[in-house]
Amino acid sequence: MIYLIRERATKKQIEEMLELLGSYIKLAVDIERGILAGGGELHSDCEAVLLEDGSRQADIWGADWYPRTQEVGYESLINIRPRQNNRSMEIQDPVIRERVAQIVQQLLGGL
Repeated sequence: MIYLIRERATKKQIEEMLELLGSYIKLAVDIERGILAGGGELHSDCEAVLLEDGSRQADIWGADWYPRTQEVGYESLINIRPRQNNRSMEIQDPVIRERVAQIVQQLLGGL
């Protein structure tokens, strides 16, 4: 199940987002709007939810959330963007990485 998260996720939402992959949640994070979509099998599925909600593709970055360790992973196929100077699956810009981490911690952290 993919959730569009605008405010702190509930424990139930986290559990439902974990159902498919078990130990982590695939995310797409809109760094301008400060929201994310999580759950599902592919980062692109989460990205589609944000795009349908009005996010701009250039503002969306793929990540993974590991609730047990409270860590963020920064690798996703949707992050390969030569025109935005990101030629890798991993988010290379430290400013973007920090913004993704802040949003994820704010909306998912601590549960």
